[in-house]
Amino acid sequence: MTTRHLIVVGVDGSDGGRRALEWAVREADARGGAVQAVTAWSWDGLEFGPVTATNPAEAKERATHLLDDEIHALFARHGSHVPIAAEVIEGSPGTALAYAGRTADLLVLGSHGHSRIRRTVLGSVSEECIRKATCPVVVIPLTPPASHDDAEPAPRQ
Repeated sequence: MTTRHLIVVGVDGSDGGRRALEWAVREADARGGAVQAVTAWSWDGLEFGPVTATNPAEAKERATHLLDDEIHALFARHGSHVPIAAEVIEGSPGTALAYAGRTADLLVLGSHGHSRIRRTVLGSVSEECIRKATCPVVVIPLTPPASHDDAEPAPRQ
C-alpha cells in the first residue's frame, strides 16, 4: 500500500523559513510525499508577514513573488524531484498555517529565535500553530554558532 504524505511548510523569506523548506523537502523525499509551501500575507495596517505593501493586491503579489523566489532558490541550490505546491493565504501566519495544515500529515516551521519580550508582545507563530494545528508540528531550530563549549575536550596526556 502506498500512502502519499503531505508536508505543509511555512515560508516567509527568512533563514528559518528556508531551513524549514529544505527540511520539509528532505522529509517528503524520505516519505515518498509532497510539500505544500505556504506564505501568509495581510494588508490591514499591521505587518503580519515578510512583505509590506500599499494595497491588498500588491501585498498578495509580493507574497507570491517571495514564495516563488524561495522555491526556485531551493531548486537552484539542491535540485529536487519532490512535488512542491505553492500557496499564498491571506491572514495572520499562525492562523493561515494551521488552516493549511488541516489536511496535512505534518506542519513544518522555522524558528526565528525572537527574544522573550518580542514573543510576548507579537506572539509566536510557532506557538500559535502548535495550539491550533490538527497535525503534528515540527519547528526547525536555529543553528547555534560554533562555540568553545561544543568542542571536544583536549586529550589527557
